[in-house]
Amino acid sequence: MQHANQPILRDFPDRFETEPLLVRCPMPGDDPELFAAIRESYEELKPWMPWAESHKTVEDSEESTRRGWVEFLERPDLRMHLFLKGTDALVGSSGLHRIDWSAPKFEIGYWRRTSFAGQGYTTEAVRGIAAFAFDSLGARRVEIRCDSLNLRSIKVAERAGFGLEGELRNAEASPDGSLRNTLIFAMLPEEHRASEPGNG
Repeated sequence: MQHANQPILRDFPDRFETEPLLVRCPMPGDDPELFAAIRESYEELKPWMPWAESHKTVEDSEESTRRGWVEFLERPDLRMHLFLKGTDALVGSSGLHRIDWSAPKFEIGYWRRTSFAGQGYTTEAVRGIAAFAFDSLGARRVEIRCDSLNLRSIKVAERAGFGLEGELRNAEASPDGSLRNTLIFAMLPEEHRASEPGNG
């Protein structure tokens, strides 16, 4: 039984691994490393991620981590922390958001710690989370939405195999107050299957 109307009753793993990463739900105790990663990456996050401003103390990150943990358990949002496998080093955060369990449909969001730039970890995480959505959650659609000026985010979506479907003009206010355009990338189950190793 899929429990479409009661997502809290759905059972699925709270973690998985890719070759370099442990991808798992937020857990109490993640907060010092999360705070350090956000402060280190603040200048890079600030133009695109308004929430970065709210992490002024370790306690702020602790509250965020615990909210993410509770939401993962209750299923309205599935945030995931990315750790370099075999270490306590937080590479970044991603997850499945804006969830419509009746479809099911998900949106992948992501950010990467500045000191781990250029190593392919974000793309690896997005591919893994997309596979998790399709294979473990029965996703019928997975989206990535990003600012049309966020070239790094666009490159991640493209490298992970998502196709550009369209552009929403003046869709959201950016942190500086200007209106921004939002690009919508998407992947469907058959596209995910075709992208798997051994299928083309």
